[in-house]
Amino acid sequence: MMRRRFRRPDHSVPELNMASLPDLIFTVLFFFMIVTHMRDVEKHVVYQTPAGTEVEKQHKSSVVHIFIGKPADGSSDDYVIQLNDKIATVGEIARFIERERKAMNGEDQERMTVSIEADRDVPMALINDVKQALRQSYALNISYAATDKGKR
Repeated sequence: MMRRRFRRPDHSVPELNMASLPDLIFTVLFFFMIVTHMRDVEKHVVYQTPAGTEVEKQHKSSVVHIFIGKPADGSSDDYVIQLNDKIATVGEIARFIERERKAMNGEDQERMTVSIEADRDVPMALINDVKQALRQSYALNISYAATDKGKR
């Protein structure tokens, strides 16, 4: 009896079409570029945010941040005010608000809110001075940054 050997067909894997891969990569890259928010301001003060019960998110484009805390470099034990990337005084707040308001579009100017992010131990007199300066520059929508008490 004669044994026949059967040839197995040569099974090769077909090549993968790589023509659309660059399109896919650029689409994903553009997606991440659009949804990623870069930090605008580098913080030069250190602060611990107080806890609050009524915490809600705001529109980032219409919020102006004022940070109050101790200098991050430890140069002083006094509390300082940070406007954008610069340590400032209470007297400079009005010019700062005016510049920020001019940089916004019309819709954001109407709903502009000043967010005061202050250390929990900042003296209330300094907060009141900042509020008076904001009042003089007609920045009347003020919010205070806080952490949610439930998440602490």
